[in-house]
Amino acid sequence: MKKSKKALALLMATAMTASLAACGSKENDNNGASATPAPGSDGNREKVSLRVWAPENQIQTGTVDAMFKSFEALHPEWEIEFKVEAQGEDNCKDAVLKDVGAAGDVYFFASDQLQELVNAGAIARLGGSAEKLVKETIAESVQATVTAEDGNIYAIPFTHNTFFMYYDKTLLSDDDITSMEKIMAKQTADNVYNFYFESAGGWKLGCWYYGAGLTIYGESQNDYSAGVNWNNDTGVAVTNYLIDLIGNPKCAFDGDITVSELAADHRIGAWFDGAWNYNMYKDALGDNLGMAKIPTFNPDGKDYQLKGFYSSKAVGVNPQAKSPKVAVAFAEFICNQENQVKRYKETAQIPTNITAGNSAEVQADPLAKVIVDESNNASVMQPTNANFSAKYWTNAGAIATEIRSGALNKNNVKEKLNAFCDSMKVE
Repeated sequence: MKKSKKALALLMATAMTASLAACGSKENDNNGASATPAPGSDGNREKVSLRVWAPENQIQTGTVDAMFKSFEALHPEWEIEFKVEAQGEDNCKDAVLKDVGAAGDVYFFASDQLQELVNAGAIARLGGSAEKLVKETIAESVQATVTAEDGNIYAIPFTHNTFFMYYDKTLLSDDDITSMEKIMAKQTADNVYNFYFESAGGWKLGCWYYGAGLTIYGESQNDYSAGVNWNNDTGVAVTNYLIDLIGNPKCAFDGDITVSELAADHRIGAWFDGAWNYNMYKDALGDNLGMAKIPTFNPDGKDYQLKGFYSSKAVGVNPQAKSPKVAVAFAEFICNQENQVKRYKETAQIPTNITAGNSAEVQADPLAKVIVDESNNASVMQPTNANFSAKYWTNAGAIATEIRSGALNKNNVKEKLNAFCDSMKVE
């Protein structure tokens, strides 16, 4: 296994050096946009192609298309054949790895997928002005989300990727939403749920265990000898707490009913979600929509702050891009300060660019404020190592499902947690 990974890394580095030397060229300075060399001496524009994989929310709003038109205007030396295709950030890695050569030249992805893309040689290492853009305009904590195990930067983060708590102000007060105990104790009508439980395949589930101080592969998240300690007494208490919560008739469960229809009818008190669905909830609830960092909970007589995974959404470049210079320049352009602000205005995604994030407009936005609060006070860095990604999502996703079905219950908690921890071992 180790020899295989080293061989892959060596091949990847060689391919990137040959095909993406332009990543570090001076020609791409100033965010890859303002350098506009004149067309060739014969007056002909260079014909190039650019295929972009982007999420629906940035295609339907026209955001990506508008950015391309601005980019094209800045580069008269290129006659660009542009094609954009819908591809969600959440499963972009799987789509890329099916056939790297057939994937987008530029693609949007969630940063927890980074290491697997690197290991497969499916993402280009960034240098030159692209690397400078990340290091000089984005906070170190966010840079870490696009820095691989080899210490190199492979993508440009454009927004924070975490979740927080939404709540209906007609059902819960600011005091009610500080703890899960208060949320569930609130008296509501018979057809109203106090909380909506969604594990998101393990993504939201992790906040309960990490919040209680449990770890996967130690504090560093890369110490495989430390294993997973979710099967200790604290882990048992957390799981028993979730069994009670999911079994509570005032807790709605994902799959039984959608949170969007509950919110529209004022039938759900609180739920966890991200900024990408803000506009939907705002349209449904208007001024009655509340937002806060996720609450505390008390599974064993102690109050713990829940801690959601923090990562970023980022833009990467395919090392097999047909026009690598154009791909790198476009990736830089759509992630620069101006376009992060544009994306924020059109799709409510909070900028990672420090200057953009500190602008008066963003700072006055309650959505931005809650994401900063969540990131600083109720989050844990989402692991990016390939072993975590390969094992966690498959195995953690079953915990909530088995609790709901009754397959995981208070009579077999320890046994089930032992099995989970065993499934996460790295030999």
